[in-house]
Amino acid sequence: MSASTETGREPGRARVDRWRTKAEVLGEVRRRPGLTRVELARRLGLSSASVTETVTRLRDAGWICEHRAPVQGRGRPTTTLEPAPDGPRVVAVDVRHEDWRVGLAGLDGRVTEVSSARHDRDPGHVAAALRTAVADLAAGHRTVAVGLAAPAPVSADGLVRATELAWDAVDLGPVVDALEGVPLRLGNDATLAGVAEARTGAAAGAATAVFLTVEVGLGGALLLDGLPHLGAHGQAGEYGHLPFGDPARPCSCGARGCWGPEVDGRALARRLGDPEPGDPRSYAVAVLERAAGGDPAAVDAVCGAAAALGRGIAGLVHVHDPDVVVLGGLARGLRAAPGFEEAYVRGLMAFRRDDPVPVLDALHGDDGALYGAAALALDHATSPEGLADSCEPSPA
Repeated sequence: MSASTETGREPGRARVDRWRTKAEVLGEVRRRPGLTRVELARRLGLSSASVTETVTRLRDAGWICEHRAPVQGRGRPTTTLEPAPDGPRVVAVDVRHEDWRVGLAGLDGRVTEVSSARHDRDPGHVAAALRTAVADLAAGHRTVAVGLAAPAPVSADGLVRATELAWDAVDLGPVVDALEGVPLRLGNDATLAGVAEARTGAAAGAATAVFLTVEVGLGGALLLDGLPHLGAHGQAGEYGHLPFGDPARPCSCGARGCWGPEVDGRALARRLGDPEPGDPRSYAVAVLERAAGGDPAAVDAVCGAAAALGRGIAGLVHVHDPDVVVLGGLARGLRAAPGFEEAYVRGLMAFRRDDPVPVLDALHGDDGALYGAAALALDHATSPEGLADSCEPSPA
């Protein structure tokens, strides 16, 4: 989540500092809606006067609302703090290999008003379509940030390099051209889906979690206390390019023997003797459906890919020692195949087999990257810098 494209001026230090306590309060309301003022003061070590001033400022800015809390015993009545239902919004964008989706989210992070369309993989066409879709969705709302999940590594300069889409270095900054001053935050789709699972999904509360998803190839993230480990250049989590595959098989990334092509639709096509599919994800969905229906050839193909997935996950368990492994995308269907569990357990070191790290399905399903993109945008919008920009614009 390190890559970004920003519009507008960089706020001064003093202006940003005025919003640090407000950002901490918003963070608590995001994590624990329904907190009382008393609980908020205790959690953040704030005085009653500071809580009153901060809550008033955030309420006036439209971020939160208050409801009178039930009186329990003696003491002054207090209020609970909730995300304002008509407060500022962020736009979440999920660019996938065959289509894109956009949706709107408030402080609670729930994505609504989702629309989608297929694309032709031409980066110019995709950017133009998204620019229109984002502008249409944001119309009539106070939009404070846009988060975009891309099916590729995202570099510090904001460029998307999607080898599976044949994108070399695509600038998606124009997506927000119609929204004056609204910042764009970019992130890898698998990383952001992992963030969603760590915040509100199957990995919520885990100190160390591994998230993996199979779409076209395989991606994922290592989540530490709910935050993704991004690496030195923001491009960690490219698990699909670990050399767990056939060393003679070239990958579109330029390496050989990558893991991703052993577990996705391309792998299933090879096992079935079919030509490489134009849309590997759609092809894989069809094969998984055939296998579920009892087609022997499809069952064999799926079991082979499932075993390759299970063995690789065992390797990641040895490397990361996670509390849980969470699977999204097509990996959920592979996990249900007969070959997965045996390959996973047999790949573990002996001392781990009696109590193997649990492997769970993602709770957000196919919406993980979209929810992660919303979280990415909200993280910026509710930061001291984001609040200073949206609530206290720099003078011209």
